[in-house]
This record gives sequence, structure tokens and C-alpha cells, in this order.
Amino acid sequence: MNKMTLSELEQSLWGAANILRGPVDASDFKSYIFPVLFFKRISDVYDEEYKEALEESEGDEEYAGLSEFHDFNIPEKAHWKDILETTQNVGQALQYAFREIEKSNPDQLYGIFGDVNWTNKDRLSDELLINLIQHFNSLVLSKSNVEPDMLGQAYEYLIKKFADLTNRKAGEFYTPRPIVHLMGSILKPQEGETIYDPACGSGGMLLESYHYVKSNGGDARTLKLYGQEKNLTTSSISRINLFIHAVQSFQIIRGDTLREPAFLEGDRLAQFDIVIANPPFSLKKWGYENWSQDPYGRNIVGTPPKSNGDYAWVQHMIASMDPETGRMAIVLPHGALFRQGAEGKIRKALIEMDLLEAVIGLGPNLFYGTGISACILVFRSKKTNERKNRVLFIDASEQYQKGRSQNIFLPENAETVLKWYENYGDIENISQVVELSEIQKNEFNLNIPLYVKKIHEVEKIDLKVTLEQLKKDYKAFLESEEKMKRLLKEVNVL
Repeated sequence: MNKMTLSELEQSLWGAANILRGPVDASDFKSYIFPVLFFKRISDVYDEEYKEALEESEGDEEYAGLSEFHDFNIPEKAHWKDILETTQNVGQALQYAFREIEKSNPDQLYGIFGDVNWTNKDRLSDELLINLIQHFNSLVLSKSNVEPDMLGQAYEYLIKKFADLTNRKAGEFYTPRPIVHLMGSILKPQEGETIYDPACGSGGMLLESYHYVKSNGGDARTLKLYGQEKNLTTSSISRINLFIHAVQSFQIIRGDTLREPAFLEGDRLAQFDIVIANPPFSLKKWGYENWSQDPYGRNIVGTPPKSNGDYAWVQHMIASMDPETGRMAIVLPHGALFRQGAEGKIRKALIEMDLLEAVIGLGPNLFYGTGISACILVFRSKKTNERKNRVLFIDASEQYQKGRSQNIFLPENAETVLKWYENYGDIENISQVVELSEIQKNEFNLNIPLYVKKIHEVEKIDLKVTLEQLKKDYKAFLESEEKMKRLLKEVNVL
């Protein structure tokens, strides 16, 4: 069988989603398609592993079925072929298979297929599910036919397509990848490091770290990835995403990071080399009531206001940074740079701690579900001597391509901003290295225009040349007027 191209695979997966169009709302496609895709993948990989073990053992079926030869156990009546042969109550058969596979792989796959009600025949008729299964059955998703990198790219393609479809809701699970790439390139993950995303969505920022190490010649298998995500479906998508990309060491926990952080060492927060996130903007009801006496000591310099959780995320992430190697990047709404009150006091105290390395202002309408401008704040546990008591401000607000419903931050925009960041210097209209004393004079306001002044060039006017041109234009006007009068007289209008 000829191997599929990435484009063919992407189009086929998108075709699978379109089978559901109508009975299933487009915003829910992801809840249905990703579990079925993952089911087909692990069934095909199981068959591939079984065949290899069977050949190795010269036909010993019991040997080929041993769990040590398989990434995941597929119990009886829970294989893809069992569903393919089912013609009635297909949803019930699917649900049974998913639960049996989860029970047979409790450490890795518990809850990974989500909580969709596959037995709802009003939405998922047998005919529709048979069409969906038949469509997927035309794909051979074994490792030899579709390598993890290619399947991972196709998976990312689908996540992006589903984000485009749902726009307003997509912010909770998808950050435009060039922005993720920029953040990863700034933090530069290294072999053997720990990476943590406390609002991991579909896992894109964790995967960025994985790909960064791999593309720079490192052994990405040595990374340890950790994520927490509140939404059940999104946390499942994230886990499937990492499995599909063949990431070997990761842990994604479903839960509310600000109320119940999942990663602890004893009774303290675990700490990581890299902390990276795009948390929900200006979250209300974020857990204020628990923070005044937070048992994990995350209110480092104060409790944020009840109506806005931005600085709860910032402080949680700072508390999660390793005190020696920690680097952190967080996406925040622009308002976090200058809002006063409790947030102003927290911002002042954090700046005085001299952990903030850079403020990067992004353009408007780049993120799903919001048109506001955002920024990236970069923190380091230990800044280099050159960067101590200084903050780099970058105005990247014009780095985007205008879109119809949403502006687009392109890969070339990410590369440009990364060069400015790495330049770490003053560039007219673009960037400015600012002493903390100057920020103090501005009452710890981080609004970028205070520091990156825009110089608008005024066009020089030669008055003599301009006057001559004016005379010529006036003479031409008078000639035209005389001509018009003559014509009007000829037709007896004047």
C-alpha cells in the first residue's frame, strides 16, 4: 500500500469531521473525531506490533498478545475490527470499547476518550456512525504507514480547523502556533529539562518545547512535560495530542490550577525549568476566596482582585519556576501592564523583585475569542548581569497580517520579534532597554508607549517648489475654466 501524503491525510480527517455535520454542532466535532482517530491509531499499531511478534515467535499467538509487545492493551471485543463488524447499536459498541481500553490501560489512558454519550441515537444514528467508521477504516494508521510526526501534524491541522470553526470558544484550547513558537524560542528548552503549562489547552506549548529540542539536535525524549487543564474534553485532546506525537514522558492532569494545583512535592508546589502558558484572560471567579491564605504560598506579593485572575496566574507561575534555572513566558491582556489598585501593587512588587526580563506587545485581534491586544511577559529566576535591574520593552503591535475576522501572526512575524528580543538593545520605534529606576518614575506602569517612543518622520516641504507648482495648477485651472465657458456659449447656455 502506498503511504499517504500529509495533505491526503489532512483532507481525509477533515472529511471525517464533515460526516458529523448537521447532527453534531461544529463546535463539538473535536469531542467526537479525536477519540475515534485515537482508537483507530492504537488498534492499527496493536495489529502491527502483533504481526511482528507473531513472525518473531514463528506463529505463537499467545506470545504475540503479551502486553510487553504493545504500547497499549486492546482487550477482546474492544478492537477496531469489532466495531467495524457491528451494524446495530454502534454507539453502544464504541462506548464499550472505549471504556474497556481505558480499564486495560489505567495508568496511561484513564478517561482519555472523554464523556461523549455515544449511545444517543437521536444525534448519532447507526447509519451515521457506520459511515464514520467506514471512512476511518479507509485509513491505515500504523506506525509504518503514518509516522508520529506526520500524524501529529495532521492532528494539529485538525485542532486549527476546529478552532477556526468555533472562534469564540477556541481560545480555551488553541493559541496561534507562531505565537507559541516565539515563546518557546525565547525560553529555549534544553535536553532533560522539565516543562510545565498550568493552562495547557490542547498541549501546543508543551509540544513546542518538544519540537524545539528535537529540531535543535537534542534528544527530546529526555524532556519531562507537565500540564494541567480544567476542561475535560480539552485535557483529553491534549493527552491524545502528546500520545499521537509519540511523546514518552508527560503528565496531563484535569483540574483547576488556581484552586487545586496538581503538581506538588510534598505540601509545596513542584518547580520546573520552564513554565509557559496562555491562561484565560481576566478570569472572573478564579478562586479569590482561597488565595488570601493560599497553602502553597502563591500570593507572593499580594492577592489579586476578585474580578480578575491575571496576576493569580502570574504569581502561580513564578512560584512554579525553579529558583536556579527557571524561565517563564505568559500571555496576558494589555491591561495587566497598567491597571492600578491591587494589581498595580502586585506589579510594583514583582518588578522590584527583578525577575521580569521583557515585555512584548502584540497586535490586536490575534487570539481566538477576543479582539483585544495582548502581550507576552518573560521572567527569569536569575537574570544575567547585563539584564539585571533592566527590562526590555518591544513594540510588536504592527507584526501581523490583516485578516477578515481575525488578524494573523505569521511565522515570519515570530522570527522578526525573536531577533528583536535576542538583539537586546534599543531599536528606533521598536525596542528599548529600560532601567528599573525609570519604571519606578512611571509608578511601575509597564504600558509600552511610555518607553518605546514612536518617532514619526515629517515630510520636508520645499516652499519654493511648492509655490511654483501651485501657480502652474492655478493657471491650468483658469485655462480650463475659459474653455468651459466657450463651450457653454456655443450651445447658448451662457
